[in-house]
Amino acid sequence: MSFKSKINHPLVLRIEGQLLLIEGLFMLMVLPITYLHRGLYAFSMPFSALITLLTGFILLIATRNHKGDKTTSRDGVYIVCISWLVLSLFGAMPYLLSKSVPNFTDGFFEALSGFTTTGATILTHIEAVPKDILLWRSMTQWIGGLAIIVFSLAILPYLGMSGMQLFVSETNGINYDKLHPRIMHTVRRIWFIYLFFTLLETLLLYWGDMDFYDALCHSLSTISSGGFSTRTANIGAFSNYSQVVITVFMVLSGCNFSLLLLSLTWRSFTILKNQEFRTFLLYIVFLGIGIGLVLLFGCHKSFGSSFRESFFSVISTFTTTGFFVSDYTAWPAFLWVILFLLMFIGACSGSTSGGVKLFRHLIFMKNSLLELKRIIHPNALLPVKVNGKAISTGGVYKHITFIFVYFLVFLVGAVFLLALGFDIETSLGASVATLSNVGTGIGQVGPGGSYVFFPQVAKWMLMLMMLLGRVELFSIITLFSRSFWKN
Repeated sequence: MSFKSKINHPLVLRIEGQLLLIEGLFMLMVLPITYLHRGLYAFSMPFSALITLLTGFILLIATRNHKGDKTTSRDGVYIVCISWLVLSLFGAMPYLLSKSVPNFTDGFFEALSGFTTTGATILTHIEAVPKDILLWRSMTQWIGGLAIIVFSLAILPYLGMSGMQLFVSETNGINYDKLHPRIMHTVRRIWFIYLFFTLLETLLLYWGDMDFYDALCHSLSTISSGGFSTRTANIGAFSNYSQVVITVFMVLSGCNFSLLLLSLTWRSFTILKNQEFRTFLLYIVFLGIGIGLVLLFGCHKSFGSSFRESFFSVISTFTTTGFFVSDYTAWPAFLWVILFLLMFIGACSGSTSGGVKLFRHLIFMKNSLLELKRIIHPNALLPVKVNGKAISTGGVYKHITFIFVYFLVFLVGAVFLLALGFDIETSLGASVATLSNVGTGIGQVGPGGSYVFFPQVAKWMLMLMMLLGRVELFSIITLFSRSFWKN
């Protein structure tokens, strides 16, 4: 079988055209800010929107005979992986045309960091960047938060295409129990909650010390677990009230959105019955109080500052948002090491956060404890259970393998940076910050740090790490498997 017959390329181009139309429409939404704050390069955003929309229309017209094509699992994986690159390619235009970045690599880095909700930036003086570019920067994270692929499913049926394969490829952690049987209704309801939380946070921040522009930008970045800010000092530039509001919505962004949907739709406390969510809250409370006490008595901070900075930092790293209110690398070493380890875990499956996800850690810990019992009682049947449901042996091995491969990729990335001459803290911090889509790490990429000093080869490697973390490892690795291309 030829390569062309294995992937439906016209279908891929048609879906990419649709995604570019959506991206272009989002660019148009930025134009009011462009008009209000006209600068030297005010043409950058409208010109980028025009090129993106035009390209999308051309692709749709060229593939109009493929409206009835259906996606297969192979097409779904391929489309999900390639879409991030296509969106980032066109998303980089505003940065390049506005001269906000010096070269294509930096522009693509900033765009991919946005769409993958990583939050790693090459910008050093953020206040000097045009306001429409900063709004677009936050908007890329909002688009990527629950995945542009899922968002596009709301209109795929009108193109005569099935969205199920794309949805499964992109949201492999979502719990479908009791959700609407029609996938499109489910997707629309999840995005309604996503939009509702964004608007609510914007209003709450606007009632504080932020103007509407700052409130909107930070809401877009919070709900998506992104971490882009309009200030170099990040959230530390705003009041305690704003910090508390953002803390609450970071917790919401780390929850399983399907469980939030069930809890709101069925007017029940479904989410409180979920073991992963309860573990998520337990970690936050335990670590927030513990680190807060150390800051209070060990670092002699005030009571309010100790616990506000503690909970904010714990939740920000746990949900892989990457916001910061202070430089946690200046804390006692064992405290920021704890935050460093939290970056690997990530919040709940089905959330906008990155990382391995807490669900996999639960399976790993439960299986490890059961292995000790199996040694003592070799004939006992001791299945791994989460939320009262047994996980198949194959499922357990799959999740454990994922964790192993995840840490292997992290080590490869860190060793690569070490080989380029960077110190160990920066190498470890940049590797986990990009792979787990945190953005803010340790070392030179800690709070307030930038990725601009990395050479181009390192930036491209870190971009690969972002992509691996956002799409999830197995989706990309399967593209390099010979069996993937066989019948």
